[in-house]
Amino acid sequence: MFDTGSTAFMLICTMLVLLMTPGLAFFYGGLSRRKNVVNTMFMSMAVLGIVGVVWVLIGWSFAYGGDSSIPFFGGFDQIGCLGAVQDMLAEAAAVPEDATYPAIIDIGFQAAFAMITTAIITGSLAGRVKFGAVITFVTVWVVIVYAPLAHMVWGGEGSLVGDMIGALDFAGGDVVHISSGVTGLVICILAGKRKGFGMMSYRPHNVPFVVLGAALLWFGWFGFNAGSEFAADGVAALALLNTVVASAAGLLSWLAIERIKVGKPTLVGACTGLVAGLVVITPAAGFVEPWAAILMGIIVAPCCYFAISFLKAKIGYDDALDAFGCHAIGGTMGGILTGLFCVPSLNTWNENGGGLFYTGDPTLLIAQVLGILVTLAFVVIADLIIGLIVKAVFKGRLRVSEEEEALGLDVAVHGESAYPAYIGLD
Repeated sequence: MFDTGSTAFMLICTMLVLLMTPGLAFFYGGLSRRKNVVNTMFMSMAVLGIVGVVWVLIGWSFAYGGDSSIPFFGGFDQIGCLGAVQDMLAEAAAVPEDATYPAIIDIGFQAAFAMITTAIITGSLAGRVKFGAVITFVTVWVVIVYAPLAHMVWGGEGSLVGDMIGALDFAGGDVVHISSGVTGLVICILAGKRKGFGMMSYRPHNVPFVVLGAALLWFGWFGFNAGSEFAADGVAALALLNTVVASAAGLLSWLAIERIKVGKPTLVGACTGLVAGLVVITPAAGFVEPWAAILMGIIVAPCCYFAISFLKAKIGYDDALDAFGCHAIGGTMGGILTGLFCVPSLNTWNENGGGLFYTGDPTLLIAQVLGILVTLAFVVIADLIIGLIVKAVFKGRLRVSEEEEALGLDVAVHGESAYPAYIGLD
């Protein structure tokens, strides 16, 4: 018989992670300009539909199928999840010794991961990219990039990053945050800068939306990290506690930086620091002690702040809502710091032992860095190929026209307005 406690736990965690994508829609919507808020939120919501279907039809099999020995690909044996019901019934009749909950839950849990990862990308494209181009790109991306990367890291025996290299990624530093943040950077460069970028200030149009979105993300993240233990046990509790304290430390660290740099702490800054703390602890949530989680939150805030406030302007890329600055930078820091602070006895994934802080042995740290480099290389190359093909399909232009960009994508692309009173329609 299955463990009913762990079964209920995983069902709840799946629902929490599903909540994150609508939460991201509010977070991104609040950060965007008023004339683009519908389009910005719509991109996140559209991902729910796209990934929800594509994951069951193709993605799950490519990520976790079992008929292939290729280190970056699962297989074709679970296309359409055709055997899921039969497997569930067989499990119920004779529960495997190592099973604590029905395996069919994993399909939904991992679908929710794929949804939030794909939605993060859209923040880099706000305010200027054709809606059809976004839809086409993310549909291909979740199959060609996300699913193989999930297999490389979490695919078990024979997987490239998780098994051969031996890198640790508890809940998605490589798979979720680095992949989405780097993809956002690549595609925003291919799309080009918004009109007026660098010459005018882009301010969040609705701070309460940002707070609501951050709160929903924070709440959902508990299922994201704790659920990645796949059992209702002490490590899941540790992951949840580390998620709390790392996000709290990230928030406080960001406020301190703002107070020093600009003289005034901001609510948007507090929410951004909270998210940065959540990102950095994701790959380490079940591997580190709470004091290390706090330190990670403190460290990540200045790194992300530097990327958002200085690096973006210096290099000149137009990552509209800072998906790269927050997620790619935060995820990279989280992966590296895991190699420093991983408690040896908590690393039950491989034989690379614990972090450098505990063992003095750099083996795990080196594996973490190699895992990140492999992730970066795979994602950048795949993104460029997919992005250039999509750009060619849309006649060499990912962007809307200058007139549509000036009018705002809400009205120009969707015929809707978040605030119709502003244009006299009420």
